[in-house]
Amino acid sequence: MDITIHWTFLPHTDPEASLAFYRDLLGFEVRNDVGYGDMRWITVGPAGQPGTSVVLEPPAADPGVTEDERRTITEMMAKGTYARITLATPDLDGLFARLEAGGAEVVQKPTEQPYGVRDCAFRDPAGNMIRFNGTS
Repeated sequence: MDITIHWTFLPHTDPEASLAFYRDLLGFEVRNDVGYGDMRWITVGPAGQPGTSVVLEPPAADPGVTEDERRTITEMMAKGTYARITLATPDLDGLFARLEAGGAEVVQKPTEQPYGVRDCAFRDPAGNMIRFNGTS
């Protein structure tokens, strides 16, 4: 069976700040940028991996979400506990240095974990946890 991850979704609160993080700091390609009213969906992905994308979406876009749920989502995003993604790189230290120098919010410096992974973590402008595993 051949299954791949095609899209994953992360909420954003500021499209321009998200572009600055994902495009300018991480070097992701912008694959699509769609607006509807005051909402905006931005699809980004790693260069050279056209089949894998992250869709940055407005957190209030789902019509099935109640106002109380929207409020809870907004509160969780502000605390950085709502959404997360784990990415991987062969140059963990170089990536960490670039993101830190670019002003990204550091959550954890590169660390050898007891479960056998060396990783670090940041928050994107919306508060999403972005964890990076080293692959070297």
